[in-house]
Amino acid sequence: MGKLILGLVIGLIAGAALIFFFFVSVPTSAQPPGRPIQPPDATVAPGSAQIVLRQEFFNEVLTTIFRDLNAPAFPLSGQPNAACDDTLKVLSEGSGAATAVRFENNRISAPLAFSGNYNSAIGCFPFSGWALGYLDLRYDAAAKSVFGQINVETVNLDGVNPILSGLITPLIQTTLNNRVNPIQILQGSQISVNAPIASAGGTLAANVEDVRAEVKDNALSLHVIYAFNGAPR
Repeated sequence: MGKLILGLVIGLIAGAALIFFFFVSVPTSAQPPGRPIQPPDATVAPGSAQIVLRQEFFNEVLTTIFRDLNAPAFPLSGQPNAACDDTLKVLSEGSGAATAVRFENNRISAPLAFSGNYNSAIGCFPFSGWALGYLDLRYDAAAKSVFGQINVETVNLDGVNPILSGLITPLIQTTLNNRVNPIQILQGSQISVNAPIASAGGTLAANVEDVRAEVKDNALSLHVIYAFNGAPR
């Protein structure tokens, strides 16, 4: 029961953090933190725990955001005015695409429907379309934290003049990449254990030593490898 409760709590923290940070402005970093997370070894490491986060969980969170809250929005060039808000809004669906999190081919993908207005030097231009991004997972050993680094690879605009598209497309791509990276998914303090055991006369500590990950069967599995030690009182 204890392992089940721990897994549920960690899953909620990780899932909520991924969706939350994906849609809010966070400090950006030119250098992605840590190193790419590797797949798990063929042999399960002693003292490891597995956290399974299913695709449906993330998409239920997205459904709730779009149903109960405002559409997530990001400023574009930083030059809004009363006539043109110069903002990119992420939509639940549009342009033949639905905003979602997908686990497939051992990757995490995120199609994003959007619309907005671009305040250019020659006027305000409305636009709509969808983008496709991929999330790479990284582990920072110093911070003992799991981060996500999203990379929007393609941007598809609806019926925009090719000249204007050449201006708006990279702006949308850069805005999405810069506004959300890096995404802190798990902090070491959230999944470390420091538990007094009165009957044994001391404290049991389990510190995160490494994290591995794999995507399969519509689920993300995080394999957390711990180093255990005990400290007597």
